[in-house]
Amino acid sequence: MCRSIKTLRPPAIPDNATEEEIRAAALQYVRKISGFRAPAAHNREVFDRAVDAIAEASAELLAGIEVRGAKPRPTDQAAEEATPAA
Repeated sequence: MCRSIKTLRPPAIPDNATEEEIRAAALQYVRKISGFRAPAAHNREVFDRAVDAIAEASAELLAGIEVRGAKPRPTDQAAEEATPAA
């Protein structure tokens, strides 16, 4: 496995993963499976599309993961308290 891809979900990282972190992980994945650090010009388009698709799927995955037993982060708790009850 590519060692430079890190876990992007809490509690492995303190906050939600940024778009840049997700894209960097997607790029490392595509590099690993394609065997290219930088693709030739004639492969650039398909390489970039793969990175985009994997980044999108990764963001969707991270947004949908429910971490059970995790304590709410202070920023989450403050946001809940600031929202008026319906």
